[in-house]
Amino acid sequence: MKKILKGIILLLLAATTAKAQDKHVVLISIDGFRPEFYLDPSWGMVNIRQAMAKGSYAEGVRGSFPTVTYPSHTTIISGVLPAKHGIYYNTPVEPLGITGKWFWYYKDIKVPTVWTAAKAAGIITAGVSWPVTVGAPIDYNLPEYVILPKDKGEKKDEVKALYQESNPKTLFDEVQENAIGKLGEYGAVLNDYTNDQNKARMAAYILRKYKPGFLAIHIGLTDHYQHEQGRDGDKVRSAVVGVDVAVKTMMDAIEMAGLKDSTTFIITGDHGFVDIHTQFNPNVMLAKIGLYNDAGKESWKAYFQQSGGSAFLHLHDPKDKASLEKVNKALADLPQGIKKLFHVLNKQEIAAAQGDPNAFLALAAYQGICFGATAKGELLTAAKGGTHGYMPTDFKEIQTGFLAFGRRIKQGAVLPLIGQEDIAPLVAELLGLKMEGVDGVVYPGLLKAK
Repeated sequence: MKKILKGIILLLLAATTAKAQDKHVVLISIDGFRPEFYLDPSWGMVNIRQAMAKGSYAEGVRGSFPTVTYPSHTTIISGVLPAKHGIYYNTPVEPLGITGKWFWYYKDIKVPTVWTAAKAAGIITAGVSWPVTVGAPIDYNLPEYVILPKDKGEKKDEVKALYQESNPKTLFDEVQENAIGKLGEYGAVLNDYTNDQNKARMAAYILRKYKPGFLAIHIGLTDHYQHEQGRDGDKVRSAVVGVDVAVKTMMDAIEMAGLKDSTTFIITGDHGFVDIHTQFNPNVMLAKIGLYNDAGKESWKAYFQQSGGSAFLHLHDPKDKASLEKVNKALADLPQGIKKLFHVLNKQEIAAAQGDPNAFLALAAYQGICFGATAKGELLTAAKGGTHGYMPTDFKEIQTGFLAFGRRIKQGAVLPLIGQEDIAPLVAELLGLKMEGVDGVVYPGLLKAK
């Protein structure tokens, strides 16, 4: 009798797992993804535009504040903005010297995510280069992570990092053996030339072999070359075409795995891009009024955490009203020509934008201007290329993109603007997951009936 009952239980568990896996979502984040990449055919996104014609899209996506990669990706996967999820910047606040650390670890996220909801539902998950996923509850995980050099003669090591932090531990070896070839000087590489293609091949292999219910991947030489060349340039256009090929690699994998009819693709990004010409260095201002130097723990009273197009003021002592008053006076006393380069947000305005609640004020640059971290040299220095990190509501160029196609997605729906926090609820709806307390909404106009 016990054997019969055990058999029934195993059959029920198998049926539940099978039911959970009859829905699949592939979430692709393209770093620096701008709406014109898919709206304007001259950018060369042939495969994405063909797929988009069978699905729906948004003309723009309002991002997180600041509009940088790690806060944005955490918003995408959690459905809440940085003030709630706790990943306020790409990097921790380091007034005594920038070490190169980023917010790599999943434990730093303060809220549930799609990963946790999927695990609770028994859905198999996978991640490739998704930010803030070291140690995440992901079944097949190749997180975005690098090992920092111990001295100036060494380089950052992403390859060793993947050997160290992949889950399961054999997964990185497995994708090299079966998908991309052995990494090495003359073999496959994870650098600025073939990064997108190799990571797409890793994801394609995982899709075919393990058929996860949810896979999220982050790729983006589009970001790298927009930083170098600005919003347009030969390398930027080549990277956009390369991303399109990478997406097709994953689409083909889904078809070869026999999952085309049960899969939804969501393609989005973290931010747009702005061309820059001038950098304002607010820590130079703090140094001049005696509030900042990096000589030791007690040597600084105030520090601006720069984040591209924004900068956030942190106080060594949160109760230090005198230093805050000195900062406000220094900002007010700046020449009028400098003051017109950015606007100042007080603590209440930062809260309204759902930014870092620990910051006492923020500077939000206008187009063409960015912020630096240095406390030495001139207040204004030259800048070139492009950046992001601006207030998500200040101008359209900083918006990112969104399109979806496949299972349950209507054909032809066009949304003028959605929020980055709306993506996780859509994923949850498509997978039948429960996600409570999210800030985003599911737009019924995107979806076919179940």
